Amino acid sequence: MQAVILAGGFGTRIAEESDQKPKPMVEIGGKPLLWHIMKTYSHYGINDFIICLGYKGYYIKEFFFNYYKHTADLKVNLRTGDHQIINSKSEDWNVTLIDTGIETLTGGRIKRIEPYLHKGAFCLTYGDGLADIDIGAQLKFHQQHQKLATIAAVQPPGRFGVLHIEEHQNHQVNHFAEKPSDEMGWINGGFFILEPQIMEYIQDDTTIWEQQPLQNLAADGQLMAFLHKGFWQPCDTLRDKRKLEQYWQSGHAAWMVWE
Repeated sequence: MQAVILAGGFGTRIAEESDQKPKPMVEIGGKPLLWHIMKTYSHYGINDFIICLGYKGYYIKEFFFNYYKHTADLKVNLRTGDHQIINSKSEDWNVTLIDTGIETLTGGRIKRIEPYLHKGAFCLTYGDGLADIDIGAQLKFHQQHQKLATIAAVQPPGRFGVLHIEEHQNHQVNHFAEKPSDEMGWINGGFFILEPQIMEYIQDDTTIWEQQPLQNLAADGQLMAFLHKGFWQPCDTLRDKRKLEQYWQSGHAAWMVWE
């Protein structure tokens, strides 16, 4: 199975970091957010990744191109440049890095990587949110309901889009509202499992995944909610980054399910 990670946005709300590098490369505990997310998927046996690049995508390419050497012990002859890998500690991941455009919106980025997807369902998430979500349980739920899309629903404090979930219909989402000002409930937690047919809901580069595609999937009865009641934290601001770093330094990084 593959996991697609959206990593091409500008990250303007954390400009202190994103002016220099893409937001998914913001470091927590000395490792990029992107790495933390991939470790979560890998814990559940998903080691094949497609990363949708955009803003400063070359930083992400450089990170993965040199990852094998950077995580290994090396013996280097400084005169000739000859080197020997003594011991590699890198993960057994396959990473496909696709430039999906600087201005392309989230739905458009998903559409652009369609040629690189295998047959069957795939995972999708953003490159800036950490959670201790049980991907295995979410996948089982997705396989049971046989709809086109599963969205992880979480319940943090306000400021996000609310999902209207029908409890008596096995958690089917019947309405999707982006960032209402006067309502609080289950919200888009950013971890999806999707069938290839969702591409039919995406028009072009100007499509925002969180608007028409999700709204239409909900209207068609094809969007189901996997209720995640554990840890979830996006890294939208410098305050968020500092909070995540505090968790890491305290030894209580709840999203570190791979330990």
